[in-house]
Amino acid sequence: MPLKTYERPYLRKLNAGLGNKFGTRNSQVPVTEIDGVPVAKLMEEYGSPCFVLSEQTIRQTYRNAVRAFSTRYPKVQMAWSYKTNYLNAVCRIFHDEGSWAEVVSIFEYRKALANGVPGTQILFNGPDKSEDDLRTAVQHGSLIHIDHLDEVYLLSEILASEGLKARVALRINMDTGVYPLWDRFGFNYENGSAWTAVTKVMAQPRMELVGLHCHIGTYMLSAQAYAVASHKLCDLADEIRKQYQRRIEYLDLGGGFASGNTLKGSYLQGSDVIPTMDDYAEAITSTILQHPFAMSGEIPTLYLESGRALIDDAGYLLGSVLALKRLGDGRRATIMDFGVNLLFTSFWYEHRISPAQEYSSHHEDMVLYGPLCMNIDVVRENVSLPLLKRGDRVVVHRVGAYNMTQWMQFIQMRPNVVLIDRQGQVHLIRRRETVDTLNEMELTPLHLELGQGKPA
Repeated sequence: MPLKTYERPYLRKLNAGLGNKFGTRNSQVPVTEIDGVPVAKLMEEYGSPCFVLSEQTIRQTYRNAVRAFSTRYPKVQMAWSYKTNYLNAVCRIFHDEGSWAEVVSIFEYRKALANGVPGTQILFNGPDKSEDDLRTAVQHGSLIHIDHLDEVYLLSEILASEGLKARVALRINMDTGVYPLWDRFGFNYENGSAWTAVTKVMAQPRMELVGLHCHIGTYMLSAQAYAVASHKLCDLADEIRKQYQRRIEYLDLGGGFASGNTLKGSYLQGSDVIPTMDDYAEAITSTILQHPFAMSGEIPTLYLESGRALIDDAGYLLGSVLALKRLGDGRRATIMDFGVNLLFTSFWYEHRISPAQEYSSHHEDMVLYGPLCMNIDVVRENVSLPLLKRGDRVVVHRVGAYNMTQWMQFIQMRPNVVLIDRQGQVHLIRRRETVDTLNEMELTPLHLELGQGKPA
């Protein structure tokens, strides 16, 4: 029998903490496969760390969202939020399912065009649209969601000089009872800014106001907040109909629907407290259908820009243990080969982390650190895991949203990303970076080139 690694004994103060209805039993099981593909095989072929995405999960989650809304409302159109995950393979799955594109930059806009999305099926959001950006959107017939009055003036000048017209919407922010308010984007409903924007746009002969848009927050745990937002958008649309005899064609309720992740500091697990997609759908659609605006004529189309709730569950991060140590206070510290450079969402989520191999029944609370040379590189501040050893593999769950767009090239290169299709085949959809990837973008002044010698 091989000798086990010796670890000297230590004293640790026990603190049971507050109990809850779930008790303290550990129900963890090893995750050795993803969609039937062994984790060990994935890591042997594509390295550690690496991201894995499940096409089957993406499609199932999307179809569930469409079902939740379309069975309650006859005119629904989803628009995939590119900023959430703009890998082309991911975007094309959503477009294949019938989703339009929602973008917040010209970079994302051009990716959507390259992914085969017609300009007329792109919603252009965001506060940063240059003159060239707006001109491109107008020429492609996209729906432009106006964020501020300067954008109204700039767009007006472009349309006059080009002799073109544009279909636009106004982004509205409002008090929905959830704080802090997301009032930095768009025009405020309560203080009259929204109506001022309406009057400005209606005075523009080359702009056609066809929609109202709001995005009330992120990871919203209250479905009722969407009912409030829907009611206020309907009120504004009804007032526009009465004052200008202009019917608003669509209402865009944005996104912000929560995924099953657990927020830091939450007493209960995320999956136990988040509203379901049916909860969000019922709050939004019932409010619109019962409002006088919808009952006064043809009902508006409902646009939705959900990102996080549609992709988070489909993403996994595979990684390995680099080292173990004891901290000054006696706590166990486990150092992983991935950190906040790849797992940006660890700043606000308590990600579920599972061993990827069989393990002993003994668990211990520990800190999970990443490999970066900075003290804030903490994957989990406290998590109960079996006593892992160097080289052991782990699976981090629900990482599909934002981690592959907000990741950092800091100290380590970005890793491979693979997609498992519905037949269980594995596809590399983004190659790992190398030093050449970085050097390709750099320029060195001639006097600093190697071999030039020291300056006189």
